[in-house]
Amino acid sequence: MTQIQIRNTTTQDYPRIVELNEAEVQQTSAMDTAKLSTLADLSCYHKVALVDGQIAAFLLAMPENVAYQSENYVWFAARFPQFIYIDRIVVDAKFSGLKIGSLLYQDLFSYARAHGVASVTCEYNIEPPNPASKSFHDKFGFKQIDTQWVANGSKQVSLQVAEV
Repeated sequence: MTQIQIRNTTTQDYPRIVELNEAEVQQTSAMDTAKLSTLADLSCYHKVALVDGQIAAFLLAMPENVAYQSENYVWFAARFPQFIYIDRIVVDAKFSGLKIGSLLYQDLFSYARAHGVASVTCEYNIEPPNPASKSFHDKFGFKQIDTQWVANGSKQVSLQVAEV
């Protein structure tokens, strides 16, 4: 029987997290170990999911009022006094179908409730389209509140919010 565990990230996990991110870089953005370390320092939630002891996924999220200059984070920060921003979630494709992303989101939403945070925010690509991400986020009650072009006009994202 497959065992899935969610735990806080350690620096020993960083090489695997960078590897996972690189496999999905077209949906996220580039991240080396130095950038990961910086993002981890800004985060309020940074966990990995293990399948039978192997890191299969990670989720990295930031609270309001941190010095993060992501175009999308800045957009939310200008409009929401309190929120948790999902910077990135990546699940290794070979573990698809195990609902690992859902388990991480459920854990994140529990974290938000426990800390009195009413809104979880994120974005996903709509140009180029990412229908799997749309479907996934719809299941968690995310609603589009706007769109914007990012990455020097090469991507359009759907800016999403879910009430906790």
